[in-house]
Amino acid sequence: MDVNEGKAMKVDKNIKEQENCPGYQVLAKQLAQFHGQFSERPILRMSDAGEILTRILAVMFPHFSPNTHNSARALSFAMDRLDQDLRRLIMTIPNADGDEAAKASVALMTALPEIAEDCLADAQALLEGDPAADTLDSIILAYPGFYAVAAYRVAHRLDQAGVAILPRLMSEYAHQKTGIEINPAAVVGRSFFIDHGSAVVIGETAIIGDNVKIYQGVTIGAIKVDRGQRNKKRHPTIEDNVVIYSNATILGGDTIVGRNSIIGGNVWITKSVPAGSRIMFKSCDADKMDQLNQSEGLGI
Repeated sequence: MDVNEGKAMKVDKNIKEQENCPGYQVLAKQLAQFHGQFSERPILRMSDAGEILTRILAVMFPHFSPNTHNSARALSFAMDRLDQDLRRLIMTIPNADGDEAAKASVALMTALPEIAEDCLADAQALLEGDPAADTLDSIILAYPGFYAVAAYRVAHRLDQAGVAILPRLMSEYAHQKTGIEINPAAVVGRSFFIDHGSAVVIGETAIIGDNVKIYQGVTIGAIKVDRGQRNKKRHPTIEDNVVIYSNATILGGDTIVGRNSIIGGNVWITKSVPAGSRIMFKSCDADKMDQLNQSEGLGI
């Protein structure tokens, strides 16, 4: 008997011992009851969302495809298969309806040329705004900001069509790949620029205008995290032509950052700022800090 055969026999023996273990039977019954809480339909998985998202991006941009869809005929065939597979995927969602799945899929397919134009405008904004950018191809292939926003634009259309769960899975798939979290229900304008991108968060009810630039670590979030705030506007509005530098935090559903404003790095904003504002973080120098500490009895 060789070494591999010995190992195989040992594995088989261990499996048989586990199968005969009464403790596992009890645990299995408990877990089966737990599984019974969920839908009996096939479960929609993150990998499914990622796979269908990649195929959607591929019919818009050949950069995401193993093939070059360089003819209308090839694209038509790919889109027809994509439409059918997307319908089947939507039908794995609890309470999904066949007619609604078909309408949502067709709505997305019909919108793909418009989504592609919006994504291309995002890539162009990155090319014009980042001196390190070489070509549109390099941005589409390598920039996490482009990928995250493209995934958002697809997920947002499905969210608008009333599809549950899948839009959020698509956004989260992009989040895991890029570090950028954009809720699919947020409203984002054209020529949206996210550079570097890690740890950017854009909340569910955020509204972002056209030609907005955001850098890494920016949070566009809610002041209060409370289930009672559901279905209320909890996240800020960022108007056109705003630049928000790294690690700035802007919070609150009533907060509006006026058009043509610049928000500096590490700034914390919870109130509206007028158009054309320049908001910068100013640290306290050592002498002023000593004076403040001594005046409050905190001096050493």
